[in-house]
Order: sequence, then C-alpha cells, then structure tokens
Amino acid sequence: MASTFDPEKVALHVLAEHERRADYRNLPAEIAPANIGEAYAAQLALVRLLTPRKGKVAGLKIATTTKIMQQLMGIDHPCGGTIFEKTVHRSPARLRLSDYQHVVIECELALQLARDLPATGTPYTAQSVGLAVGAAMPAFELIEDRNADYKQTSAFSIIADNCWNAGIVLGAPVAYEPSRSLAGIGGRLTISDSRIHEGRTEDPLDTLAWIANLATGQGRPLAAGMVVITGSVIPTLPIAPGERFVFSLEGLGSVEVSAI
Repeated sequence: MASTFDPEKVALHVLAEHERRADYRNLPAEIAPANIGEAYAAQLALVRLLTPRKGKVAGLKIATTTKIMQQLMGIDHPCGGTIFEKTVHRSPARLRLSDYQHVVIECELALQLARDLPATGTPYTAQSVGLAVGAAMPAFELIEDRNADYKQTSAFSIIADNCWNAGIVLGAPVAYEPSRSLAGIGGRLTISDSRIHEGRTEDPLDTLAWIANLATGQGRPLAAGMVVITGSVIPTLPIAPGERFVFSLEGLGSVEVSAI
C-alpha cells in the first residue's frame, strides 16, 4: 500500500537541511511530493514552521518564469514562494554573506498592494489586479540556492523549499500610475561602478494576476501592504564580498545592496 504524503515531514526535512547547511538536494523519493498540490502543501507547512522565526507573510514571489528554466525542470508554468516580514530589507542594504550558504541575486520589479485581492470566484487578470496596485519599485531577490545543480533540480522539491527565497531588498516606492505600462521597462544593473548588465521587464501585472490566483487557490489571498516580486529582469548573478550592486528601472529609481 502506498504511503500517505505528509507535508509536515517534508517541511521538517527541509528545515533540518537548512539548519545543518547541507548543499541542496532534491527531496528523498520516500517523502517527495508526487504532484504540484503536494509540493505547495509542503511549502505551506514550512511557512508555518518559519513564521515564528521570520515573521508574518509579507508577500509572494514568482520563480521559473522563463521557458528555458521550465524546460530544465520539466514543468510548463511558473512557481510561487513566500516572502517573510523579517527578510524584507530596505535599500541601501548590506548582506553578511556568512549568514547564507550560497546566496545569489535577482533584479526585479516589485509591486506593493494598496488593496486586498480576495477570492471572488473569478480569476484575476492583469487589468483587474492593476486596480489594487499602490506602488512599484526596483528590488533584489535574495536566492539561497545552497550550491544547487540547476540542471538536476526538481520543481516539486524547489516549491517545497519555498522556491529558495531568502528575502528581498526594496527601493523607494513610486506611486503606481495605471496609465503607464510596466511592460518593457528598461533595467540596468551596475556592479561596483563598473560591470553593467541590462534587461527589460515582461508584464508585471500578468505576473501579479498569476500569483493572486495562486494565493486565493491556497486560501491565503494577498492583502493590502503586501509586496509581490515579479520575475528577474537580468540573469541571476552571484555577489562577492566587497561588491556593490545598484539596479535601476526607468522612471522607478534604484535599489542598492552590498556584500561583506
């Protein structure tokens, strides 16, 4: 007889792996989620364990937005993760790399809600979620990948591991103007005043709608004040001691993080 999936057991396993600073490995077959529903159940169990340490849920993130990453992981959709209150940093931020096992940086556009996005019985769209957005800002996501081999990772295991989110760094909020499209905004990352990387946003409101629908489906809808980060504008990069990252988005200012 097949054993019953136990999300609490998975969450305890993931937490123990983090506490002993083990390199990332996909979950053992005997406890691993068999489908995406089980993967998110395990993530929510992990959220319950982490909330006393990391504070209440402050927002959500999206992961694996590109087709290349989805193909590597054998899925055809993005994944969502949780952001905790105590892991939200304001720019300029300083990271102590010894606090992490192997942290890498993603450059993103963040949206802050001015209104709740409750379950309504109708899926949210980019147009409908736009009515709830209060501000936009450049942001960094801190990814704790624990030295993972990205080509060998299981999407279900990553979801159970909270999509590797280790926090975010936010720039100053800029009031959202519905008349201005957030798609195709140019972003520039400058590393220690020299190396430059550039990219453009896709459609952050599409991303917000996807995450809002995920959240309502999980029974934990997004609320006013929460922040959603909407996917990397520039390929993920490591940060070394002494480096300073400054990421700017056209018309939305900049965000800064340095490492020691």
